[in-house]
Amino acid sequence: MQSLWDWFGDHAWVLAWAATALVLGTIELTTLDFFFLMLAIGAASGAVAAGMGAEFLVQLLVAVAVAVALLGVVRPIAKKRLLKPTPSSFGAAALVGRSGVVLERVDAHSGMIRLAGEVWSARSYDGRSTFEQGATVGVIEIRGATALVLEEG
Repeated sequence: MQSLWDWFGDHAWVLAWAATALVLGTIELTTLDFFFLMLAIGAASGAVAAGMGAEFLVQLLVAVAVAVALLGVVRPIAKKRLLKPTPSSFGAAALVGRSGVVLERVDAHSGMIRLAGEVWSARSYDGRSTFEQGATVGVIEIRGATALVLEEG
């Protein structure tokens, strides 16, 4: 039976590569730049190569090749997709697309709706439609303090 010390000796490169991947992954958690993540995945690839019995030079080549490929191909895509700021709507623009309830008849010239807990003046968006009290309408656009609405459906 193999002792624990012998097992560690037989798998020294696997453990070294895995420890390197762990350290690089931890560094990535503090930078969030996807650079150290790609290096960590490269080191993990070196650990896999070592676990398969490859010589150290092959392990090193696998780790470097995987890291370089990830840095050159995956990292730019990941940064563009994941770090792109999301546009946030606020104020009146945040109300576009929401539903409101007609309080006073809405037509091309006037009307009132309850929208997000507030009372708003409203007009029909197409200038032809009319909506009676109690109808549910969708906000298409906000112009000043007036919601332009259409029937929701």
